Amino acid sequence: MVDINYIRQNPSKMQKAAKEKGYDINVNHLLEIDTKYRELLSEVQKLQEERNLHSKTIIGKPTDEQMAKGKYLREKIEKQEHALHAVKEELDMELMKIPNPAKPDVKVGKDESENDVVRKHKEPTKFSFTPKDHLVIGETLGLIDVERASKVSGARFGYLLNDAVLLEFALVQFAMKTLMAEGFTPVVPPVLIKKDVMRGMGYMEHGGDEDMFILEKDNFVLVGTAEHAIVPMLKDELLLKKDLPKRFVGFSTAFRREAGSYGKDTKGILRVHQFDKIEMVSVVPEGEDDKEHEYLLSLEEKLFQALDIPYQVIKMCTGDLGFPTARKYDIEAWMPGQNKYREVTSASTITDFQSRRLNIKYQDGAEKKFAAVLNGTAFAVGRTLIAILENYQQEDGSVRIPEVLQEYVGKKVISPR
Repeated sequence: MVDINYIRQNPSKMQKAAKEKGYDINVNHLLEIDTKYRELLSEVQKLQEERNLHSKTIIGKPTDEQMAKGKYLREKIEKQEHALHAVKEELDMELMKIPNPAKPDVKVGKDESENDVVRKHKEPTKFSFTPKDHLVIGETLGLIDVERASKVSGARFGYLLNDAVLLEFALVQFAMKTLMAEGFTPVVPPVLIKKDVMRGMGYMEHGGDEDMFILEKDNFVLVGTAEHAIVPMLKDELLLKKDLPKRFVGFSTAFRREAGSYGKDTKGILRVHQFDKIEMVSVVPEGEDDKEHEYLLSLEEKLFQALDIPYQVIKMCTGDLGFPTARKYDIEAWMPGQNKYREVTSASTITDFQSRRLNIKYQDGAEKKFAAVLNGTAFAVGRTLIAILENYQQEDGSVRIPEVLQEYVGKKVISPR
């Protein structure tokens, strides 16, 4: 949620910022409701003051006139408080529709076609043979089975088998070991969260809920990443500045409808409804999120450099940011079987947008301030497995295992059976 005081002082700027992110909002309408709310609040406060003064004038048994005035004030206050509550709900609802403005350094652009390549690591992997895609490799080596998954669960699901399972947990152990050495607290969070908590995260407005699996009967939402359950751990809490930053690394299964993507990337396990993910979350004091954002990105690069996989860093333009995000970087790994770079991680600063919606504050001297919240992918397991299989494939059909994962898998090569 954006600070209402900032909106009051910068209505044109807010309208422009929302438009640059592709959201159609009406700031003037919001401010009209805000004016009505403040007027009603002032009226209620004056009536309450009048009632308090009236109470002080009563000594002993009240007269009929005093009782009548007390009743009049009580009923009027109740009526105005009811009206105030209704307007406050309307104001909060409109505030929830306002997207987080992009940071000043974010390029204005309409969609992903206008994103910028910040830097590249390594040249794309070259082969003396025609490289295969991950599904061919995975099926040949007995690592991936999407046919049986379709019998059980339908399209966009897959079974990981044999050494693919060992590779998954090797990635988890490697990421956990690396990030715990950086001071991150490991977490295995719930994958079902309350609907109002997900709304507090800022992902359900403007059609964002279309990509979620929502269990209406139970009022639950399945998380799309561990971040969705980790950030609300601190909901309604007052932290101490000396305890910040708080950094978490969470492992969970994630669920996405992939709404609007039907017909695209349906082959294999690139774009599926269920996948596992290791996610970083940081909670820092205000003004420190820019530095933390670069730090999370550096950790993502460290992990992919350790896997020795070519990648490029992309900086999102305004039109590709998303509702709660103020700045976002993606890492796209080179996928030889597809002959293109594909997204494998993202790192975002949400500023104080989520902490305002979830009421996450910290004590800074005499002041209570809203914390800044950030998130970043360590490994999206499925896509990282794709990058490993395609970049480490060999002409004889085997796949080498990245050196940093060999101790966890217990072998150097996955050979044909």
